[in-house]
Amino acid sequence: MGLFNKIKKLSIFSGLFSVDEEFFEELEEALILSDMGMDTTMEAVEELRSRVKERKLKDPEEVKACLREILVEMLSVGEPGLDLSGKPAVILMIGVNGVGKTTTIGKLANLLKNQGNRVLLAAGDTFRAAASDQLTIWADRAKVDIIKHGEGSDPAAVVFDAMNAARARKSDVVLVDTAGRLHNKQNLMNELNKIRRVIDREGETSSKEVLLVLDATTGQNGLIQAKQFGESAGITGIVLTKLDGTAKGGIVLAIAKELGVPVKFVGLGEGIDDLQPFDPAAFAEALI
Repeated sequence: MGLFNKIKKLSIFSGLFSVDEEFFEELEEALILSDMGMDTTMEAVEELRSRVKERKLKDPEEVKACLREILVEMLSVGEPGLDLSGKPAVILMIGVNGVGKTTTIGKLANLLKNQGNRVLLAAGDTFRAAASDQLTIWADRAKVDIIKHGEGSDPAAVVFDAMNAARARKSDVVLVDTAGRLHNKQNLMNELNKIRRVIDREGETSSKEVLLVLDATTGQNGLIQAKQFGESAGITGIVLTKLDGTAKGGIVLAIAKELGVPVKFVGLGEGIDDLQPFDPAAFAEALI
C-alpha cells in the first residue's frame, strides 16, 4: 500500500541502532504522525516496551514482528465479515458527503454480486442533486437492480419500496444509500433513524449492517465522524476509502481502539474491483 514510510525508515528497523529510549520516542512520533492518535499510540508503544523486555528482543526483525503482532491484536475487534444470514440482508451505508460513499456502494454491489448474491440498490440520498443518477451509473456497471424516486422525495419511502421489491424479486442483499448532509446534524440523524425504523419494520427476518464510509485522508476528523454516527446509527463496521500511497491510515487503529468497531473493507483505487476486505495482518505488514 505504500503507507507509513516514516515508520519503515526508523533507525532500529534499518538495523542501525539498538532498542533504546530514543527508538521508542522516535516510534511514538512516527505513529502519532500516521494519525493513530495519542492514546492509541501510547498503548501500542507501552505494550511493545513490555514485550521487548519480557522476550529480551534485540534483533530489528524480531522487534518489527512484535509490533505487527500488537497492531493486529488492536485491529481484531468485532466481526470482520458481513452478516448476510437473514434474507434480504440489508446494508445501510452512511457517511458525510465527499468520502466516496456512492462509489463504495457500487463497488460493494459488484463484489457481492460476484459472490453469487442478487443485489438491489436503494437510492436513499434524495437530498443531493444527481445522487440517484450517480448510483444508477454504478448499478449499470455492476449489473444490479436499483429502486429510486425523484429528487427531494422521502428517503424512507424509497427504502420502503426497495424492501418490498427485494421480497418480490427474492433479492439476497439490499444496499441503501443515504444523504451525507442535510441542513444540520439533527436533521440528518432524524432521517437516518426514520430509515432504520422502516428497515426494522419491513425486514423482520433481515440481517442488518450499518457501514460508515470514511476518507482515510481526513485523519482524526474521521474519528469524530465515527463517534457522531455511532451515537445515532449504531455502526457495525467501517469502510475506509482513498487508502493509497498518500494516505496516512493510522485512523484505522484509533477507531478500533476507541469505538471497538472493525474496518470491514478498504478502497484502494477508483476501479469497480478496487474494494477489498480489510486484512489486519496485511495492513500491519504494510505499516512496519
